[in-house]
Amino acid sequence: MSERKVLNKYYPPNFDPSKLPRVKREKNRQFTIRLMAPFNMRCTTCGEYIYRGKKFNARKEDVIGKTYLGIQVYRFYIKCTKCLAEITFLTDPENSDYEMEFGAIRNFECIRLAEKQAELEAKQEKEEEANNPMKILENRTRDSRREMAILETLEDIRELNAAHASVDPKILLQEQEELKKKMLKIQEEEDEEEIKRIFGKKNSDDISNDELIEKVDEEISKKNKLEEIEEEITAKKIKTDEPKNSLSEFFKNPSIQPTNNTLTKSKISSFIKKKPDVVQNSEKDHPKPNLGALSSLAEYSSEEDE
Repeated sequence: MSERKVLNKYYPPNFDPSKLPRVKREKNRQFTIRLMAPFNMRCTTCGEYIYRGKKFNARKEDVIGKTYLGIQVYRFYIKCTKCLAEITFLTDPENSDYEMEFGAIRNFECIRLAEKQAELEAKQEKEEEANNPMKILENRTRDSRREMAILETLEDIRELNAAHASVDPKILLQEQEELKKKMLKIQEEEDEEEIKRIFGKKNSDDISNDELIEKVDEEISKKNKLEEIEEEITAKKIKTDEPKNSLSEFFKNPSIQPTNNTLTKSKISSFIKKKPDVVQNSEKDHPKPNLGALSSLAEYSSEEDE
């Protein structure tokens, strides 16, 4: 069985194409084609927006009696997607574009209109220059002024570039060092002002760091002297309190000898009692044992009474 779709078909040897019947067709007949919208448009009947690239089943026909340099102009018929109103547009071979004819309005056409307006103005200026010689002079003077301004700006730019190119890096480094020194001086002045504000101001000259150190040393020496005077006063108080407590310590501990010589014999004798005569006679026969400091004090007191 042969293939259904083939590229080469069989023609018999007795085939004569001139004998085939020919159908008479109209000259301006329409063709149905598949195309896409060449630009954005809006329907005038319902206001539906049709974006560029939307596909339609359109009808194409030739525009009778309208050509550009031998190129035929074609008309296309499409229908609105919402209200099915008929929309037509034409080819524009002069501007390599399409032209809206009926049923819709082309959107975003401001750039195209501006270009057309600029072209018209340029054509009008050329016509005026051709007919009016004074206009030619005015345009020439305006162009010359513009050129002079451009040249001046170019010269300024060149001078600036030359000035920047002639800068020595050593000079730049020196300038940076000078700026650093100035900043350090300013910081030192600010520090001195803060010191004056804290420690007070002098009427004559500014306070230096050495003077501040001397002032602090004087204050420390004054404090040390005051502390020494206080210690001396406390030591004197302790010495005056010692004689009062010396007798009590003496009687409690007889082995301890009194260090202070302020005690008189009369004060010591007031604390000692006299012994009876009987005891004195017995003591003459029998020698007394050494009792230390108390026995010596008792003998001394008895000799004074005799």
